[in-house]
Amino acid sequence: MKMPQNLKKSLLLLAALTPFSVLSTAQAAEPVKACFVYVSPIGDAGYTFQHDKGRLEMEKALKGQVVTSYVENVPEGPDAERVIREMATSGCKAIFTTSFGYMNPTEKVARQFPNVAFMHATGYKSNNKNFANYNARFYEGRYVNGIIAGKMTKTNILGYVAAFPIPEVIHGIDAFTLGARSVNPKAEVRVIWVNSWYDPGKEREAVLTLISQNADVLMHHTDSTAIVQAAQEKGKYAFAYHSDMSKYGPDAQLSATIHEWGDYYTETMKAVLAGTWKPKNVWGGYSVEMIRTAPPNKVVPADLVAAVQKVEASMKANAFNPFTGPIKNQDGKIVVPAGQVMTDAEIGKIDFYVEGVASKLPKK
Repeated sequence: MKMPQNLKKSLLLLAALTPFSVLSTAQAAEPVKACFVYVSPIGDAGYTFQHDKGRLEMEKALKGQVVTSYVENVPEGPDAERVIREMATSGCKAIFTTSFGYMNPTEKVARQFPNVAFMHATGYKSNNKNFANYNARFYEGRYVNGIIAGKMTKTNILGYVAAFPIPEVIHGIDAFTLGARSVNPKAEVRVIWVNSWYDPGKEREAVLTLISQNADVLMHHTDSTAIVQAAQEKGKYAFAYHSDMSKYGPDAQLSATIHEWGDYYTETMKAVLAGTWKPKNVWGGYSVEMIRTAPPNKVVPADLVAAVQKVEASMKANAFNPFTGPIKNQDGKIVVPAGQVMTDAEIGKIDFYVEGVASKLPKK
């Protein structure tokens, strides 16, 4: 996929602002090592699969200049810190840690290795020396999927299997709900938390419970294909997350929110190679092609396809934000006034369900 000019210019500009010299002249003749930490198995679909796809795209684009390595299925916590530190001591000049729970270990190790570039996905901590975070605007795709769900449901009950009650997951639930209710005010979303990014057994159990509650369209913020597979088995609809999972549910999958990391990894490593990398937080969506949606299932009516494509186009042009008021919370209180748009900082800290989510948030 060709890097959009606005993202490319942005990344190259940030790289040139403050030199980050990780390479000497002598080192420049040898390929630079970039290392990746994955929270789940790579597999052939899902969150880690998409990051690994981006790694391979970057390695191909910079063939002969960059070599990569990775460790998959690394638990969040002390083991992650060990893996990250081992990477830094083994010659990795750039380390990408790809799960929310890696944030604090990455920050800690980054302080100990000032000449290594650290990038952390989905977090909020960073520094102005050698540690940045990057993310995709998942919620934009969630909103689009919600529009389709709101029109395709027959029961008006939508099921959502979620990992952990953190802002990244909550604003996805909210965006999905807002999209659904924008076309179907009777739609409600029911959420089950599995407290794991990747646990196919728990995910399947959760989706079967939602189906037993009459949910006929399913969504998830977890890593496996269990939701799409269960929907296929039970004759329900579902939306895949992270990657296209239609081969696991050709009849069930209505569409998917897909994350594209290859351009980000490539442009970041170009800056590391040049010795000009600077830590810069990146949060990109449709407008810079860090997310896209999978082709809709043939059962989605043509007029609905046209409607969601129009919404996608407006987000690509930065002309629409799903979190535009008026927005009410579960109690019916206006939390975003009409015409007002939530800031990135507000979306990044969101801690409430919008009107239409039937479940209650777990207590902090």
